[in-house]
Parts: sequence; structure tokens; C-alpha cells
Amino acid sequence: MRPAYLELLASGELEQRARTAKRWLRECRCCPHACGADRGGGELGLCRSGRLALVDAAAPHHGEEPCLSGRLGSGTIFFGNCNLECVFCQNWDLSQGGRGVLLEPEEIAAWMLELQERGCHNINLVSPSHVVPQVVLAVAVAARRGLQLPIVYNSNAYDSLDSLRLLNGLVDIYMPDFKFWQPPTARRLSGTEDYPDCARAALLEMQRQVGSLQLDAQGLATRGVLVRHLVVPGLAEESEAILRWLATEVASDTCVNIMDQYRPCYLVGSEADDGEVLFPEIDQPLARDEFERMLQFGRDLGLRVL
Repeated sequence: MRPAYLELLASGELEQRARTAKRWLRECRCCPHACGADRGGGELGLCRSGRLALVDAAAPHHGEEPCLSGRLGSGTIFFGNCNLECVFCQNWDLSQGGRGVLLEPEEIAAWMLELQERGCHNINLVSPSHVVPQVVLAVAVAARRGLQLPIVYNSNAYDSLDSLRLLNGLVDIYMPDFKFWQPPTARRLSGTEDYPDCARAALLEMQRQVGSLQLDAQGLATRGVLVRHLVVPGLAEESEAILRWLATEVASDTCVNIMDQYRPCYLVGSEADDGEVLFPEIDQPLARDEFERMLQFGRDLGLRVL
């Protein structure tokens, strides 16, 4: 299947999207924070990002979902900084610590083409919600120079509808990580109370654009939505609510990777100035039976559980 953005390139629409992306950096509305920073003029947004995207690594990744990694790997590009502040982030030195190198869109495009040369099955943009303009600019350059791989938008689901509409026809595979169901949980664990509402709206827009996940004859993803959900200790009711909503409101055949990688890290279990242990309610590893119950719950709903 031809990547969607090649149609935009042929029609001239991709260049128009690139011009729009440049304008967006003048008064940032890239994510639901809508902080209004003049990132094009040197200001930093709430995500600590400016005109250039921070990139930590670009390489074939063999540890993604099998339908993305295939035999030769998913071409991952890891963006630094984040528009959430999850207290249990396993990549906190990247999301909160400023690790990485600032790259021009042309340099990001060069990495996309390098990953294509190395045989990767797709270009996997990891944590891109706060750098959507830079993504659009990079894809426009790479497409002109011969990129032909599907684009995977691998986000935390805290995406604005405006950004997703700018990406419509440019992204082939959306892979959002739907984290929390209740606003108080989202506020306490990610600092962002409106996360659940924004995530639900984002997933519905993603589904509208690309539909349910499609695989080719080799079992590789070509188009559609693949949802990730990390099971967190003690939040079973929220996990169930998320999975039930996916099955009833997004699509009965939604493909979901229910993940068991949770472990206490970053701020969880550390001590405040007064010696109080922070976030004690999730300061424990995920029990295997809790994870297995969630897998079965998703299957019982009819979801395509990886």
C-alpha cells in the first residue's frame, strides 16, 4: 500500500501543510496545552521545546510490536521533551531531562531516508505530540527526496485535534498510548487533568482518519490505529473503562497492546523534602495475575489484543 503522504506530495498539499506548520511555531497550539509560545522566535513552550525538535536517537528498533518491527525493524526516531509529566516515566531523562540533539527538519528527513536505506519497514515517530510542525516539515523534505515508508505516529494520546487534522493524510499508522481514564488520576500522575477528555477525542479522530489496523501478507501494519495501554498497579477499574470504551466507542475490532512493563521509577518511591514517600499507591511492581486479568478482559470484549 502506498504511504498516504505521497498523494499529498503529488497534489501539492504537502507543501501547503509545511507552510502551515511554519506558521504554527509563531504562536504554539501544537498540543492541548495551547501555550501560545513564539517558538519560531526563540521562546520555549510548556514542553521546553523551541523552533527545533530535540532528537535523542534514530535507529532500527526490533522491540516494537511485531507488526511494526517485522524482520528488519521499525525505523524509530525518539524525540526529546514531552507535553506530559508522568511521575513513573521510564524514559524520564529523555522526556524531562533534556537529553538529545537539536535538529533542523532537513536533518530529521535525512535520518528518515537513512532508516529507509537500512531496510526498516516504517518510520516510527516516538513522542511527537509537541513537535508536530517539525514532523510535517521533515516528512515534506523526506518525501521530496524519495521516502516511501509508512509513517507511524507513536504518541501519548495528549494530542490536539488541530494537530491531528494537520497530519490527516500524512500519517498511515496511529499508535496512541491511552494512559488514564479519570481526571484526578491524570492530574496526580501526569500533571494534566484534561488528559482523558483530550485522549478520547484524539483517538476518535485517529480512527476517523485511518480506521482499524490493516496488515499486509507478511503481517506488517500498513494503515490504521494500534492502541497501547500500560497496566498500572491499583488502576484496574481505569484500565477496564479504557478497554470498554475502545470496544464500544472506537471500534469493536480495535487492536490493543496491553502492556506489563510498569515498574516504579523516576519520582515514584522517592522522598519529598519532608521525608514522605511520593506516590506510594503505585510504588510496587505490577502483579502478574493483575496483568493476566486485564488481558482476558480485553479479549472478552472482542478487542484484537496483541
